Amino acid sequence: MARRREKSPLEALPNIGPAIAADLHLLGITRPEQLKGRDPRELYDTLCRITAQRHDPCLLDVFIATVRYVEGAPALPWWHYTAERKAQHKLSQ
Repeated sequence: MARRREKSPLEALPNIGPAIAADLHLLGITRPEQLKGRDPRELYDTLCRITAQRHDPCLLDVFIATVRYVEGAPALPWWHYTAERKAQHKLSQ
């Protein structure tokens, strides 16, 4: 019989499945409360640096949605934050 994989506590968060939970683990985040006060852009940039690859920018949307959620915002789909990410990117250029 195949053994079931133990779910990360992060997978209880909206928009977080096993792959993104694994990305957060690479960043040293294993519990939802560790996301409070974190900068989603910094999380994204750090992940890109430590994995030596540029991840899909939609992952930044997921990080924004997740940080906001653990800080008390309603659970919203990650794509709700896409326009905000794109607008911030234009401002930083």
